[in-house]
Amino acid sequence: MAANFKGLKAVFINCSLKRSSAESHTQKLVEKAANIMRTEGVDVNIIHALEHNIAFGMEKDLSGSGFKDDWPKIQQEILGSDIFVLASPIWLGAKSSVATLVIERMYAYSGDHNEKGQYIYYGKTAGCLITGNEDGVKHCSMDILYAMQHIGYTIPPQADAGWIGEAGPGPSYGDIDEKTGKIYGYDNDFTNRNTTFMAWNLMHCAKMLKDQDGYPALGNVADEWQNVTNAKHQNPEYH
Repeated sequence: MAANFKGLKAVFINCSLKRSSAESHTQKLVEKAANIMRTEGVDVNIIHALEHNIAFGMEKDLSGSGFKDDWPKIQQEILGSDIFVLASPIWLGAKSSVATLVIERMYAYSGDHNEKGQYIYYGKTAGCLITGNEDGVKHCSMDILYAMQHIGYTIPPQADAGWIGEAGPGPSYGDIDEKTGKIYGYDNDFTNRNTTFMAWNLMHCAKMLKDQDGYPALGNVADEWQNVTNAKHQNPEYH
């Protein structure tokens, strides 16, 4: 039975250090995942972070502090989406500084509540894409996915994918070998399989959450947790 993902919205944020998405190798892997979702009827928006003015700081809107800040508009795109995917290149084995900036700005909103009184990112699902020509896919994914679940996102199985090629300096994802015409990464089964798994598991998880109106509020509302628990006074030595 075919799944119906129409009505779902996804936002990808490319945290490349390239100023233009046209120059970004990470953008090429983003497009691969995004096209899987588009084919299944998902409304996809791709944001290239460095094509916008995003101020540093743990505040919702820094434009009042004398900075040009596009983040509040980007945040509304995130909050209006069922699926969030953060994409980053690897530098020195870690996610890009732009990825850290994006996570920090998202974190500034993490104390806000939805209509149920839960934290604002509850009922949404997240994943990540990583590219580079050095080791670090799993390390970067670990950092990003931990941050996403910590602020309230649901992380489905196999919610990360990436490509690093051979260890050491070399071609990046989507580079073309001038002698052979080979395009690096496009025919890599490991990357293609994990990108497919990530896209489909994000869609499945997002649809399940949306169909169920997110998580029930019992036991996870910030202002009412003490009303539904015995953890505050319970002695863990006794059952």
